[in-house]
Amino acid sequence: MAMFLQLLFTGMGIGAVYALVSLGFVLLICAANIVNFAQGDFAMLGAYLLVLGLNVFSLPYPVAIVLTILLMAIFGVLFAGATYWPLRFRGALPVIISTIGAQIFLENIVLYLYGPVPQVLPGVFNSPGFTVGGVFMDSQYLTILATASLLVLLQYLVFEKTLLGKKIQATNQDKEMASLLGIPVVFMILLTFAYSAALGAVAGVLVGPILFVSVGMGGSIALKAFAANIIGGYGSIPGAIVGGLLLGVAETFGAAYISVPYKDAFAFLIVLAFLAVRPQGLFGEKVAEKA
Repeated sequence: MAMFLQLLFTGMGIGAVYALVSLGFVLLICAANIVNFAQGDFAMLGAYLLVLGLNVFSLPYPVAIVLTILLMAIFGVLFAGATYWPLRFRGALPVIISTIGAQIFLENIVLYLYGPVPQVLPGVFNSPGFTVGGVFMDSQYLTILATASLLVLLQYLVFEKTLLGKKIQATNQDKEMASLLGIPVVFMILLTFAYSAALGAVAGVLVGPILFVSVGMGGSIALKAFAANIIGGYGSIPGAIVGGLLLGVAETFGAAYISVPYKDAFAFLIVLAFLAVRPQGLFGEKVAEKA
């Protein structure tokens, strides 16, 4: 039982990171109706910016984290100007392709600057953690779960309880009508990109001390987060959370009881199962189209 609970705790910690990145996907789906395949690289860039702030500029840890998130929010606006804005009237597919190109570009830039050697990040707290009932409660995993819970609650409240959230959803449903109603459509979209990038940076800052900070970490996280989006329901906030946690737990248990080298395959087996049995996901709705 202690082993089971330990794996469950670890899986939920990893799954919370997937959920945060998946929420970034959902934000842009809700605001601009696009899929940003560079979302995982927002986490990678955030982790590298934190490495830069700590190791090069010797900033205090809290200051480095705040600056990382602010810089990534600004980067999100620039990213929107480079990948989304020039192609916004040409449909979703050109924008998606441009985000894939941006992903390749960002990874190669970081590879050129830092090289292939992974970087190491210290944990947020000096204490490694404590043991409860035979289960080691790692401080970094606790930080991930607590931060993810707060951000999930914040995002839910913003989307469902505030005028800002309604404006973002209205922008997604009909940009022209939203503009006629006085909603600043351009600002809503840029704000969404900024928050999406900041959310990715938070995920990178949280997962960096657990995984080695490397160029390939962003792509791996993005694939899992997008899979979580499919499992939970495309564009669903509750689905992104549940899907991320489910994937994290599934791959942790799969690695422990079946095979470590094939742990990444378990996530995609679950995706295939959902596409075959329930393609709309856990929280998605069936959409019927007339022939």
